[in-house]
Amino acid sequence: MSRAARRFAAIAAFLGLAAVILGAFGTHALKSRLDPAQLAVFDTGVRYQMYHALALLVLALLIDRVPSRGLTAAGCLFSTGIILFSGSLCLLATVHWHWLGPVTPLGGLCFMAGWLTLGISLLRARP
Repeated sequence: MSRAARRFAAIAAFLGLAAVILGAFGTHALKSRLDPAQLAVFDTGVRYQMYHALALLVLALLIDRVPSRGLTAAGCLFSTGIILFSGSLCLLATVHWHWLGPVTPLGGLCFMAGWLTLGISLLRARP
């Protein structure tokens, strides 16, 4: 496994672990402290974090089979998207830092760009 593949696999593992911890925290500790709308925002952040942690894990497995700078870029975009999108939603729901509101769409754009980059990279890959 290449260095880039190991790095993305490790990032995926830690972000997946964090998603499970945050999900449990949301279910057990925050359920009585947040209103349903805030809990839904928190849940969305955690869910998208897990989706993209799994995407990073798949990307780590692909990166040695389909060598492409695009795959590395997609991994960086997914990682950045998790921090911006999921991180901002979890913080908006729990600590009410409303100044983070404009950050969330930037994270969503990173997710979209990551998926687009992944798709284009796989289409351009040589067999």
